Amino acid sequence: MESLPLIIDGQQIQVDNHQPVRNPANGDIVGHAPVATTAHLDRAVAAAAAAFVSWKDTGDKERQAYCRAIADRIADNAESLARLLTLEQGKPLNGLGARFELEGAQAWTRVTAELTLPVEVVQDNGEGRVEVHRRPIGVVGSITPWNWPVMIACWHVIPAIRAGNTVVIKPSPLTPLSTIRLVQLMNEVLPRGVVNLVTGAGEIGTAMSSHPGISKVTFTGSIATGKRIMATSAETLKRLTLELGGNDAGIVLPDADPASIAEGLFWGAFINSGQTCAALKRLYVHDSIYEPVCDALVEYSRKIVMGDGLSEATVLGPLQNEMQFKKVRELVDDARGRGARILVGGKPLDGPGFFYPVTLVADIDHGSPLVDEEQFGPALPIIRYRDENAVITKANDNPTGLGGSIWSKDIDKARVLAARLQCGSVWINKHGMIQPNAPFGGVKQSGFGVEFGVDGLKEFTTIQSVFS
Repeated sequence: MESLPLIIDGQQIQVDNHQPVRNPANGDIVGHAPVATTAHLDRAVAAAAAAFVSWKDTGDKERQAYCRAIADRIADNAESLARLLTLEQGKPLNGLGARFELEGAQAWTRVTAELTLPVEVVQDNGEGRVEVHRRPIGVVGSITPWNWPVMIACWHVIPAIRAGNTVVIKPSPLTPLSTIRLVQLMNEVLPRGVVNLVTGAGEIGTAMSSHPGISKVTFTGSIATGKRIMATSAETLKRLTLELGGNDAGIVLPDADPASIAEGLFWGAFINSGQTCAALKRLYVHDSIYEPVCDALVEYSRKIVMGDGLSEATVLGPLQNEMQFKKVRELVDDARGRGARILVGGKPLDGPGFFYPVTLVADIDHGSPLVDEEQFGPALPIIRYRDENAVITKANDNPTGLGGSIWSKDIDKARVLAARLQCGSVWINKHGMIQPNAPFGGVKQSGFGVEFGVDGLKEFTTIQSVFS
């Protein structure tokens, strides 16, 4: 298997140490990722800092053209990238899988390329003129997760360079291969040093968040890791954008039609086998339609083919790693032991790989870890409720606040209830449908700062007020 390089100052850097990357569907080694040292990180930061000197002064239209060119390179290599992504992450090529992720990476890149941050005039009168300018920050450190490695890399890198910053990116050691290839493609069109890549385990991430040469860190991942990044970045007072975990609640009102919402509920919960921060992770259903909704979800789930992602028939793949596999299994086993009703699934599939089937768990409530914690996998607790105010209180009774949803035929009422949910994004009759033109971020322990759109682009700038 090929041993891939680091990418520093536009050069592909071979290293002495590599680690195998395995296919979660069967355990096969699919490549070898380089293991960087802190000396490699220092070189990458130095290269990014040197590139920043000229990149920050590159014309806005020119940076826009570079981003468009990156989108074209992704499009030209989408199928090979998708296959590499499937091999290391496990998600299927088909459906809402690897090809879908590559389409998303292109879409976000193209939309971000067209964003602008014009000078804002806040005063222009006899007392003087005041302009507000947006300036790039400097070197941005990007730390990305294993669930959507290509798309999230684009979420981090493209707005950073669009705003005039340079980047050092560290992908998850579980899924580094597709990100390495992505950054190779970026370096085919960008000036040297604008985007650099180092790989390795947690110590490299810690070194990034404490590195005096990095001015901002953008991170997508767990709450626990986000807290560590905050702590280690405090000494240098880095700017941060943290998109952390969620335990999104969906509330089905009594007027909803179970058959018509089943598909939306299913994919809200089980996209990427549930390994999505803003997936539906707690479903509250009114008592009057509780059993019909459960039945409709069970019926829809029977259509879903789970298997090796390289098969065109596969719709859902395995969990990406053993730790997540064990967590989901333990949460479901605990719920069963507490008397919850397993409607479908509930036991690992036979054979190799981290395959855990779609699992629907009824007759469960708060106090069960499957409800209280983020499962990040294909197991959905379905909670019965009777009182509207009580269910809003329960939905908000969680330390996270990334997303939420209301399901109802009465859109006006759904909007009223949506406003009472304590989360950064709320959907009506859908869940998790993020867009590149709409800000996305969390409240409470789901992080701070936003991504996407003009507001997301501003996260990669500082404000300079000019008085004249």
